[in-house]
Amino acid sequence: MPEALQVLLAAFPRAHWQEHRNFAGLVQFWLDRHLTFRQLLSALQTDAQQAVDGVMAPDRYRLRLSQMGGMLVNQLHGHHQIEDLHYFPVLTRMETRLSRGFDILDRDHHDLDDLLDRFVRRANETLQGAEAGRMLTEVEKLGPFLTRHLDDEEDLIVPVILKHGPDALH
Repeated sequence: MPEALQVLLAAFPRAHWQEHRNFAGLVQFWLDRHLTFRQLLSALQTDAQQAVDGVMAPDRYRLRLSQMGGMLVNQLHGHHQIEDLHYFPVLTRMETRLSRGFDILDRDHHDLDDLLDRFVRRANETLQGAEAGRMLTEVEKLGPFLTRHLDDEEDLIVPVILKHGPDALH
């Protein structure tokens, strides 16, 4: 996120988020969702590497890929839809000086849709017997983008909610 859009992050640094009176509830829930996405991504990468290395049996790998990959894709789509349709517009009105940041996050969601579509295609190929190395490559493409996006969202959104309180989002 460009430095000009980190003005509230300077006033509400990550190291003190949990101490803030507006942290419990919405912010904590939202960060927990992001943690789940990171954990799923990490597990998908570990599993793909183990499948490539022959440590994980192909049937077990395909089962875990189906479960965790489906969960990641479905939950990310739902999460981003709520952000795009509700949170981003409301947060932009609360902090108009950060509107460019919300535009960046919205563009990320469109780019992420493309990455997730590729991920799903590759997962389906893998579930039908394609070798796991191609899936590992796809997870390695998705990982850095998703991680950066989640970090950017947190750096932009959490300080706004801490400043204004979660009730301002209704």
